[in-house]
Amino acid sequence: MSSAKEKASKAEISYELLRSRILDGTYGPGYRLVMDQLAREIGVSTIPLREALRRLQSDGLVEVVRNIGARVAVFDARQVEHTLQVLARLEGYATAISAPLMTPEHVAASRDINRRMTEALEQFDPASFTALNREFHFSIYRHCPDEHLSSLLSSEWARLDHMRRSSFSYVPGRARRSVQEHDHMLDLIEAGADAAEIERVACAHKVATADALHDAHTSAASRTSSSLSA
Repeated sequence: MSSAKEKASKAEISYELLRSRILDGTYGPGYRLVMDQLAREIGVSTIPLREALRRLQSDGLVEVVRNIGARVAVFDARQVEHTLQVLARLEGYATAISAPLMTPEHVAASRDINRRMTEALEQFDPASFTALNREFHFSIYRHCPDEHLSSLLSSEWARLDHMRRSSFSYVPGRARRSVQEHDHMLDLIEAGADAAEIERVACAHKVATADALHDAHTSAASRTSSSLSA
């Protein structure tokens, strides 16, 4: 029994360590995760390490590529858009069921974060703005009564974090509109609006970012194609 617990503990330690290194950029996209090397570095056998890698693969942070082995997942623009589309559905529902549990003080705290986002527009830094954007949304989700939904949201946001680049660096014009949409969501929550309306608005908010990214990437691809054929 103790042996099984020890293996589980080592697998958990390995998982948390590798996950933190992936999310903080120590292991960037495409970094090869060599089993023997990692086992020596972490000080565990390959058995708990394999379990940790399986979990990271399930999280979407690690991928296994033929003739290469395990590596940190590499994302393209289409995958970023897909992740945003998934988040749109999750966030719409999460916002709707969190709204009735938010007190006036909670709403005021969210408004303060959004006010800081407005101020950040003056000297725009995409990375800082994105960090505030995350803080804003989680100021709502922390009231979510569904623990499984909260876990799914954290997992999908972690995927976006791993993608490393701010969405707003590609579509800076989207930032100001995003802040306005935040205010509208908070107005609905404060007014006790119908849950279906809150869900619709919150979902549309994230879909708009996904659509803006899609348009930006399509435009960039078109310019590249025109340049190559010129």
